[in-house]
Amino acid sequence: MKLGLIGCIGVLILVLLVFGGWFIGVRNHLVELDQQVQAQWAQVENDYQRRYDLIPNLVRTVQGAANFEKSTLEAVVNARARVGQVQMPGGAPGTQSNIPNNPQALAQFEAAQNGLSNALSRLLVVVERYPELKSNQNFLELQSQLEGTENRIAVERRRYNEVAQQFNTSVIKFPANLVANFTGFKPKAYFRGVTGSAQPPEVNFQPFGNQPAPAPAPTPAPATGTR
Repeated sequence: MKLGLIGCIGVLILVLLVFGGWFIGVRNHLVELDQQVQAQWAQVENDYQRRYDLIPNLVRTVQGAANFEKSTLEAVVNARARVGQVQMPGGAPGTQSNIPNNPQALAQFEAAQNGLSNALSRLLVVVERYPELKSNQNFLELQSQLEGTENRIAVERRRYNEVAQQFNTSVIKFPANLVANFTGFKPKAYFRGVTGSAQPPEVNFQPFGNQPAPAPAPTPAPATGTR
């Protein structure tokens, strides 16, 4: 009787050890994947921050052009302010950003950044009407830096989605999802493409009121009589 009890206890201990080792191994793997997502998110934030820091110099340079469109500059300044209102860090200094863990927060962050991207695109289109800016070396350098930053942002966003997908797959798949649910790991939010972003915007430089008149409708052929 005692030997049977001892044997059962031994089997139970062995099962607990095996399960505990598996549990710890899965959790450590999720921790590693989570850190990869956080590290990649930091790269995304760094490039967005670089663009954010470039804009004041760009605005000051463009303001020097005679009669530059005030509304275009105001749109950039206001869009930048909205980006600044979005909470970038996750809390106290040194803590991880919570945005990847919150789809709504990421959507707000992305909406603000897309608004700034649109305002900057409009600014660079309007600049084409100002030859003094197109030949301004300082402006050309800032434009080049902005274009390079936009490219880096696109690359880092894609990489973020890739590592987030790896993490989400591990969190959702059975049986690792049991460990994830027990230890509080949740799927990460993705960057989503803006509706219509695959199509280039249509830019019409013709002022309103000077649109070409529509072509006249063709005159119907006269009806022929019947005999």
